Amino acid sequence: MALLAGLLLCCAALAAAVLAIFPPHPKVSLNRTGPAVDQRSRLAGITATTTKLIEAILLQLRGAPALGAALEAAGLRVRPAEFIIIVAAPTVVLSGFALAIAGPFAAIVLALVAAFAAKFVLGFLAGRRRAAFSDQLDDSLQLMASGLRAGHSLLRAIDALSTEAEAPTSEEFARIINETRLGRDVGESLDAAAARMQSEDFLWVAQAIAIHREVGGNLAEVLDQVGQTIRERNQIRRQIKALSAEGRISALVLMVLPIGLGGFLALISPGYITQLFQSPIGYAMLVAAALLFLAGGLWLRKVISFKF
Repeated sequence: MALLAGLLLCCAALAAAVLAIFPPHPKVSLNRTGPAVDQRSRLAGITATTTKLIEAILLQLRGAPALGAALEAAGLRVRPAEFIIIVAAPTVVLSGFALAIAGPFAAIVLALVAAFAAKFVLGFLAGRRRAAFSDQLDDSLQLMASGLRAGHSLLRAIDALSTEAEAPTSEEFARIINETRLGRDVGESLDAAAARMQSEDFLWVAQAIAIHREVGGNLAEVLDQVGQTIRERNQIRRQIKALSAEGRISALVLMVLPIGLGGFLALISPGYITQLFQSPIGYAMLVAAALLFLAGGLWLRKVISFKF
């Protein structure tokens, strides 16, 4: 009965996640059906209610702005409550199977792993987006300087970047334009964009534009000089990335090998692995292995990371 209840709960969570990602659309226009006909299914209504409840909880805990900023940095166009449902639904499904097969400890560990995995995925997507922005910054400055030489204003040159550049540069410059149209100072918008993308190079651009607005001068020439500096920094950065590729691959292998080996043993010899979940000594070994795994991962990350 417990296994059956767990399976039913897993199916309900999976259906809620599918409805949250792909909401149903009525095939017939609502104007033809009349106001008295409700096209939403009961499960869709439960999903919408759950989303509103999670949003209310996030507002009370003041976690919505932080999660929303993380989703925005990662380039995901979903609300925080929807993201929580997307992550929680498969976690509940897998935790239900783990609870039925290996016990409550495995379910708790799986839930914690899912939470850390979601955070890791957001960080990975945000890092990739910021790296793409940094790689496109040189071409963006050249395009901006060309627009200024052609006689356009600063806002018009930024507007041209928002339509002609590639993502994520176009998205960030489009946000700068929208903020200035709503009354925000262009310098503040540039500084906010540099903070969102965590780009020291773009911060230099924002500072150069701010200084030019105070003292005047040829902004196109200033942007050319800043672009030359950024181009040289990017060249050095790519050289360091190429020289450290072997170390990064070695770190990846060392991190993936224990997990892959454990999963392989769980498939070919389940009894060999399940003994770790049947005694206090096994739980202690798992905790020690997790701590050592975390310490080793942090040490390897520190070794292969370079800041200049």
